[in-house]
Amino acid sequence: MSTLIYDKKDAIATVTFNRPQSRNALTPEMLCRFAEALLDFKHDDQLRVMILTGAGDQAFCAGGDLGSTLPLMTGARPAMDQWDKRLLEDPFVLAASSLREFELHKPIIAAINGACFAAGFEMMLGTDIRIAAHHATFALPEVKRALIPFAGSIVRLPRQIAYCQAMELLLTGDSVTAEKAVSMGLVNYAVPAAEVMAKALEIAQRIAMNGPLAVQRVKQTAIQASGLPLSAGYLLEDESKQLVLASDDAKEGPRAFMEKRSPLYSGQ
Repeated sequence: MSTLIYDKKDAIATVTFNRPQSRNALTPEMLCRFAEALLDFKHDDQLRVMILTGAGDQAFCAGGDLGSTLPLMTGARPAMDQWDKRLLEDPFVLAASSLREFELHKPIIAAINGACFAAGFEMMLGTDIRIAAHHATFALPEVKRALIPFAGSIVRLPRQIAYCQAMELLLTGDSVTAEKAVSMGLVNYAVPAAEVMAKALEIAQRIAMNGPLAVQRVKQTAIQASGLPLSAGYLLEDESKQLVLASDDAKEGPRAFMEKRSPLYSGQ
């Protein structure tokens, strides 16, 4: 069975890291396949939301595989197959799979069913909405192994939660519970394990019912305006406003409301 499962149903895509026996630790093949799935999701106009999760009930993703991926990237072992070579030679793979330098304006929901460590934590930071099981734990333990997070966390984490809380996670490498993660603003909800995917799907369906162009421009503008002066951010917002208001969907939404029916959005 594939170590990464990519499913598409109606407007929702689901990516499942599928190595539960290894806590869904990421191999070079998984990173390459995830990058491919993200590219397909981006360009498939029928897809509007992605759910990202892990197989089993122990881990969302424990990070990069310490026996294959990390030794490959540190030079401790040579490339052995096509996946190893692609990871080392194709910069797109790490950019996309870390959700770091890959432009994607469609929303991603993380359904965190267990341990969310290292590279798994870093992927989570690239998602937009996060649902965690009560037993989930979160950590960036790289410094404990004389490494650093290099998939965006050093930059993103202090922008997403309070600076002092971000630095405690980054500098100690210690883990926090799902309840603590909610209180920090790191995740949206902590729910019973059996409800994680149901909650993620519920939110995904609600988003998928909305105007896709409006949804994507909201995400795009929010990301691009991050860290800019208000005046510059407002210019980006005005640009999105002009584009969205000129769309067919912007006419369909109010018209459907007045006619007391469900809107039929085309993304145009």
